[in-house]
Amino acid sequence: DCSRAAEQLKNNPRHKAYLEGVSLRQLEKFYGLLKGHLGGQSLAESLEQIRQEETIDPEEDMNKLDDKELAKRKSIMDELFEKNRKKKDDPDFVYNVEVEFPQDEQLESCGWDVESDEEI
Repeated sequence: DCSRAAEQLKNNPRHKAYLEGVSLRQLEKFYGLLKGHLGGQSLAESLEQIRQEETIDPEEDMNKLDDKELAKRKSIMDELFEKNRKKKDDPDFVYNVEVEFPQDEQLESCGWDVESDEEI
């Protein structure tokens, strides 16, 4: 299991000082590449497999995932969020961005926010 091996390597006292700046996801990718190589895959095939595993399908029902797979998806989303997040120190950071949304279209009503007479 690549995730368990990466966690053991990162928490190993001998390697901890060297791997402080390396994320657990990077170590998992590294182990995935090694696993693919040992399985006879080329570098391109291994990288493509890792890319597919890291891609999140927006149509996927995450309620049906087990805890391990859900944690993996959350880790991928957290990593993507941190990568795209704008910080105060970034050169293109803008404070208090205002966006105008078009009001030309008819707004759709949702069933969950409509009060019924029975509920009142």
